[in-house]
Amino acid sequence: MDRRSFTKGLAALPLMLGGSAGRSAQAQARWVPDKPIRIVVPFAAGGSTDVTARLVAGALAERLGQSVVVDNRAGAGGNIGAETVARAEPDGTTLLLATSSTNATNAALYRRLAFNPLRDFTPISQIAFVPNLLVVNPELPVNSIAELVAYAKAKPGQLNYGSGGAGSSLHLAAAVFAFRAGLSMVHVPYRGGAPVAADLVSGKLQLSFSPMVEVLQQVRAGKLRALGVTPLRRSALLPDVPAIGEVIPGYEVALWNGIMGPAGLPAPVVARLGSEIAAIVGSPDMRARLAEQGSDPVGSTPQDFAAFVAAEQPKWAELVRISGATVD
Repeated sequence: MDRRSFTKGLAALPLMLGGSAGRSAQAQARWVPDKPIRIVVPFAAGGSTDVTARLVAGALAERLGQSVVVDNRAGAGGNIGAETVARAEPDGTTLLLATSSTNATNAALYRRLAFNPLRDFTPISQIAFVPNLLVVNPELPVNSIAELVAYAKAKPGQLNYGSGGAGSSLHLAAAVFAFRAGLSMVHVPYRGGAPVAADLVSGKLQLSFSPMVEVLQQVRAGKLRALGVTPLRRSALLPDVPAIGEVIPGYEVALWNGIMGPAGLPAPVVARLGSEIAAIVGSPDMRARLAEQGSDPVGSTPQDFAAFVAAEQPKWAELVRISGATVD
């Protein structure tokens, strides 16, 4: 080989290597799981978190060409399920349906957590904001928030409200309501939101602040009466039902959920899962299905979700403080 040919070959080498590196990076970005993916739901089956997880799991399985199963690990306000994921191998096959309880509120409610809500997880994509609905059993003689407040003040300690467990979003939404309105009510904890709705319909409970998806059908069927929603804005599904903040100034409880993995997830795994889940949430079909439940779809990037979660902890810590809610 002459000198000119040798020099030409050297000049072409970076281009060849660059092309190879580019193809390698592209292959890494298209990470494909080599075994089934498990989405851990930290609450009981049938609740709003479970419903959302199953919607995402079905769509994600189709896009990845790999089975995606939902694993309910209820208990301790979501901490049992969250710890399961925090301790899992960071290979992308064990994910958490994270909520404002597991990754924001519980840091303020529990003095001793077996995981760090920020450091022990990798945010992948926020799925939605989830409004809670203040509902009462129709036998309770109240038809508005003002009437409920007056009734509860006349019968202190006689109204029972259910929640998905001590420190859950249902618990905190009710505790903040009681604090803002100056009420004394009895908290009855369950292992998830679905059994709360069942006992509310049967009359074992008088009221709850349930995720809309868990009680909307019962409200439409007349089995429950809706009095208010917990975010600042009314829901398009129930436009005649006021935001609680319209009646009780300063009241707002905005719940959310999303997908996270253990800390240390490789960048290609985060990139693939993040793009797929954002695409799923952004699809017209999924947006419609989430909206039917009263949820406000998001579908954020991993970076935006991480920044959002970091900002949420102090907000929820303040809600815990003013509500006086305690767990241990």
